[in-house]
Amino acid sequence: MHGPTWRPLTRDDAQASADLLNAMESVDGIGEHYTAEDTLQELVDPYADLERGSLAAFDGDTMIGYMKIRYKPSADEVHRVFLDGGVHPGHRRRGIGTTLVEAGVAAAKVLHARHHPGLRLAVDVHRPEHIAGLAELMRSQGFAPVRYFRRMEHALGDVAPVEAWIEPWSAAADEEFRRVRNEAFADCWGAVPMPPDLWRNKIVNQTFRPGLSFLLRDANGTPAGLLVTLSWDADTEATGIRDAHFMVVGTLPGHRKRGVATTLLAHALGAAKEQGYDQASLVVDSASPSGASGVFERAGFVPKAPYIRWALEA
Repeated sequence: MHGPTWRPLTRDDAQASADLLNAMESVDGIGEHYTAEDTLQELVDPYADLERGSLAAFDGDTMIGYMKIRYKPSADEVHRVFLDGGVHPGHRRRGIGTTLVEAGVAAAKVLHARHHPGLRLAVDVHRPEHIAGLAELMRSQGFAPVRYFRRMEHALGDVAPVEAWIEPWSAAADEEFRRVRNEAFADCWGAVPMPPDLWRNKIVNQTFRPGLSFLLRDANGTPAGLLVTLSWDADTEATGIRDAHFMVVGTLPGHRKRGVATTLLAHALGAAKEQGYDQASLVVDSASPSGASGVFERAGFVPKAPYIRWALEA
C-alpha cells in the first residue's frame, strides 16, 4: 500500500483545497464552508509563501491534508506566524497531522529568518476547541494554550436601524477605513497594522459586504470607530442561513467607553435585517482590552463555539 504524495500548495489547488475543507467540515462541524474562489483568496495571500511555507498530502488527485504558514508584514518584539492546516477525516490517526505540524514549525522558522530575524518567533494555531485529537496533537508538539476566543451570534428578529452619524463604506473612503482599523487594533494582542495588499486580500475581497460596513464619526467629523462585514456564499448554500459576519468591530482608543461600538452594532444589525440576513456573528477575544465581550453580550449576541489559540515559542 502506497503512502500519500507530498508537495507545496500552488494557486491551482483552489478546488482541491475547498473539497478538503468541506470534507473536514462534514465531521468537525465548525460552520465553515468553502468555494474554490474562497480558497484561492487564501492561496494568493501576499504573506503566504507557498513555496517555502506550505505542504500538502495527496492520495491520487485528492488532497488529504495540508499546512500553510502566514507570516506578518510587521512585528514588534515577537513575530507571531499563523500555522493553518487540517487532515481529511478518512485519513486521520495515520501520522499525517504530526508530519504537517512538524513541517509547519520548520517552515515558520525559515520564513521568520527571512522576514523578522531580529525578533522572537511564536507559531500560532487557531482552531475550535471541540475538534477531536487536536489538543493531544498540539501538546505533543510543544504547543500550549495562550488565548481563548469565542464565536457569538445574534438572531435578527425585532431589530431596526439606528440613526447616527454613520457612513457606509465607499471606494473613496476605503483607505480611511483601513487606517481606522489599524489605529483601533494597535493595542490588541497579536494584531499588527494591515498594509494595503493584506487589506485587499483579507477584507475587500469577494466576501466583503460594503453595504454592511460602516464608519462612525464624532461631532467634529473625526472617525471614532468602524464595523466591517463579510459573508460567505458557501455557508449560505450549505446551511440556508444568511450570516452577516462582523469581521472587524473597532473603536479608536480616545473614543472608548462612549457607546461607539454599541451604536455601530445596533445600526449594522438593523441594516442586516433590512437586507435579508438571518443572523449576525462575530468572534471575540476573551481578554480584549476594550472589554468587547461585554459590549457584544449587551447588544444581544449569544456565546457559541469556543476557540483556542495554541502557541509554540520557537
